[in-house]
Amino acid sequence: MLAETEKDIFSGLPAFARPCVVVHYHEVGLKGKNRSGFENQLRRNILRALSDTTVGSVQRFFGRLVVFFPKEIDWPAVRARLKTVFGVANFSPAIFTEQNEEEITAAALSLMKERKYDSFRVTTKRGQKEFPINSQEMNIRVGSAVQKMSGARVDLTNPEVTCYIEIFNKNALVYAEKIPGAGGLPSGVSEKAVVLLSSGIDSPVAAWKMMKRGVRVVFAHFHSVPATSEASIRKTERIVQELTRYQFKSRLYLVPVLEIQNEIRVEAPEELRLLLFRRIMMKLAEKLAGYEKATALITGESVGQVASQTLSNIHAISAGIELPVLRPLVGDDKIEIIEVAQKISTFDISIEPHEDCCTLFVPEHPETRARAQKLREIEAHLNLEPLISEAIKKTVVKKFQHPLPAPVKK
Repeated sequence: MLAETEKDIFSGLPAFARPCVVVHYHEVGLKGKNRSGFENQLRRNILRALSDTTVGSVQRFFGRLVVFFPKEIDWPAVRARLKTVFGVANFSPAIFTEQNEEEITAAALSLMKERKYDSFRVTTKRGQKEFPINSQEMNIRVGSAVQKMSGARVDLTNPEVTCYIEIFNKNALVYAEKIPGAGGLPSGVSEKAVVLLSSGIDSPVAAWKMMKRGVRVVFAHFHSVPATSEASIRKTERIVQELTRYQFKSRLYLVPVLEIQNEIRVEAPEELRLLLFRRIMMKLAEKLAGYEKATALITGESVGQVASQTLSNIHAISAGIELPVLRPLVGDDKIEIIEVAQKISTFDISIEPHEDCCTLFVPEHPETRARAQKLREIEAHLNLEPLISEAIKKTVVKKFQHPLPAPVKK
């Protein structure tokens, strides 16, 4: 653990040392001929995530990225930002130094003295085989120096702190902790998709899971204002701002659907109204996907969670939609979904009370095994196409970005 405060993490470094952050990635490194493209996107995303800090440059060294800073590092801010960058397996505050034993040892001592521990180990990875000291001998030499300084015992099996040394090219990296990153693929390496976003718990988690696969997500929220309050809109905007931390820029389409709902409520059987309305939301989302050149839709559906999410109903709702409909939560239970929502800071927003557009259609005895043909027949007798076109015309688009721009000083 760190001594005192995280702001002191690089205090007392030797003059030759360059404080930095080393970023390791796993899945990106398996991409073969496409690897450089993924690495470059990850590099750009790191620079974007740290744009409101003192970041200088991000450079690639033999399967790792090193983030350099031209002046003092605001480590708490850097740590918080890097934890939201998809594609990062883990990252570490580190010292970048020249490749010789004295400087490496001095760097290790300067890092280890800022920590409190009773046991430790040194682990050296020697990518540069021309370095005259092999990994085992380097572990012993640096470990002896750390032990003499700290009085801690060496534990090769279960140490409280591990001092890592990576030797490559003409340089070396030294660090003493690995902080888990967000994992997945860098935002922007996959194609674009439209997520049907309610202000509830599930769909924000579904969006986050697809963002973790590198998908650029566009948000579509359907509302029934003024029949309902604007609470769901305000909640959805806050959810999108939270999720934008993971992809830096977002667009939210706010689609008014009250007129469509009124038509369905008058003409459709009660037990099928909600399913028919969800079917129309799919059609609206598909139209928005066309404008965005998106290649898929995303929903927060989980099999059996509510009556509208039986296998039969899921099929009936999406039958006729040409784009693939991705359901990343389809096999998750509510506890699993809530755990992720809490992790990504959308849960507390989602559980705030509100009326959403679907509350107007909740039947006393919902249909659990609807047939797609039956929904198509009812839809054919309704005058929905003009209402769908009108809803698209009245749609409001809002833009979000992260990090937020600094306020203008007056």
